[in-house]
Parts: sequence; C-alpha cells; structure tokens
Amino acid sequence: MIAKNILDIKNISIKYGEQAPAVENVSMTVKNKEIVGIVGESGSGKSTIIRAVLGLLPAGAAVSSGNIIFKNEDILNYSERKWREIRGNRMAVIFQDSGGFLTPVKKVGNQFVETIRSHFHISKKEAFDKAVFMIKKMDMADAAAVMNSYPFQLSGGMKQRVAIAMAMVMKPELLLADEPTSALDVTVQAQVVRQMAELRKNFNTSIVLVTHNLGVAAYMCDKIGVMQEGRLVEWGTKDQVINNPRNKYTMELLSAVPELEGCDFGGKEAAYTGD
Repeated sequence: MIAKNILDIKNISIKYGEQAPAVENVSMTVKNKEIVGIVGESGSGKSTIIRAVLGLLPAGAAVSSGNIIFKNEDILNYSERKWREIRGNRMAVIFQDSGGFLTPVKKVGNQFVETIRSHFHISKKEAFDKAVFMIKKMDMADAAAVMNSYPFQLSGGMKQRVAIAMAMVMKPELLLADEPTSALDVTVQAQVVRQMAELRKNFNTSIVLVTHNLGVAAYMCDKIGVMQEGRLVEWGTKDQVINNPRNKYTMELLSAVPELEGCDFGGKEAAYTGD
C-alpha cells in the first residue's frame, strides 16, 4: 500500500526518566515532498521530537505513548538492524552547526568519500565524483578546492553546506533539520535556507525543519507547528499560522520575527503546490 504521508506522528508523549513529559500528546503529519516547520523556544520539545523520529533519544528518555509511522511502518518497533538500514539512507539529519562535526585533521574530501563508501559499495573515484556533484548542488562552484580543504579552512556557512551535501548524497526520502541555520550570520542563513528549499525540487525530499525562527519557517515551509512547553499549541498551513494565528504564543512569536535578509517573508517561491 502506498503511504499517504511519509511521516505520521500520532499522539506521542516523551518522558525523560520520571520527570513530567517533555513532549505531551503531539500529532502532526508530513506528506511526500512537503516541508513542515516545528517552531518554538528552547526547551519546548521540538528537538526531542526530531530525535524520537530518528530513534536517537538520549539514555533515560523514551516515547511513553503514541506512534511514529514512517512509510506505513511504526518506527518504535524497529530493530537495530532496521535502523541501520534507514538512517542515512532513507532518513537523514542535519544538526545545528553540523559542519562542526567534521574531523578537523582530515580533508573534507576524504571524510565525504568515506561517508559515501560506508553506504555504497563503489570505488573511491565513484564516491569522489558523487561528493563533487553534491557540493556543486550546494552552490559551491569550486568543489575541488572544497574537497581538498581542511574544515578550518572553510567558513561556517561552507561547512554547513558540506554537512547538508553529506546528508543528501543518499537522496533520503525524509530530511530532518534541527536548527540548521542558528549558528550562521543572517546573510549565510538566507543562502542555506534557499539551498535547503531547492532540495525538494531537485530530489523530491520531504523536510522537517526545527527552528526558533518563525521567519525561516515562513519562507520555507508548507505547514507550521508551534510548540510551547511540550505541547503543540498551533498547527496549520503556513498562511493560516502566519496570517491568522489562533494562539497567543504564536502571536508573540510573530511579533518578534527578525528580517531574513534576501528572503520574502511570505515565502511564496518556496511553497510546494503539487501532490
């Protein structure tokens, strides 16, 4: 059976030990080729949801109720072997300052090639070509120079774009992005946001974007969920949430939205209108 939604989060609650739930009774869906934003301040539970979807909750944390359905399968029932098949291949992640996870004493190209060959049984030359192709897709024209650089020789924005390229090289069906622009200056933020929006057009990728910046979500996303203290207080299309918010907290977030240089706040050019 073809899945109607690529991701279906149904009434999940997540607890850290015996503490009160960090996430309580949250439901949301992500359709194929859709970009969904999860917005809220630090501690609202948005990153916890991402980690639950990835099966990467920290020790002592667990989904206490509900279901997380990925392509008609409940990931809460996945074995470790199944997770190894899914992560990096069908489901990828970009964390805040992912470029900081690059090994400082190894050239970017060597790290990229190793990552590709850990998933594909191909030659180093084929892996190198795949890496160069993805780096060019991230609007870094001199891909050879990037591949031959150590991480410290690249700017923060370039390292983040390398991280996105590494996440996307397997052409995952679902990309989970956890604050991917918050460590960048506003001009580089705009560049990275545009390139992430291009991923859907180029690779038909569905994206879940976690951010505290409602301006970024407004530019990129088709739907937006607003989290406050572990609860989903607002959920709807971008236009509904931005132009007709129902929750007071959402209104407060909107009043604090900074300008994102070079981006149209309405985000019409990034919106997906197909099936």
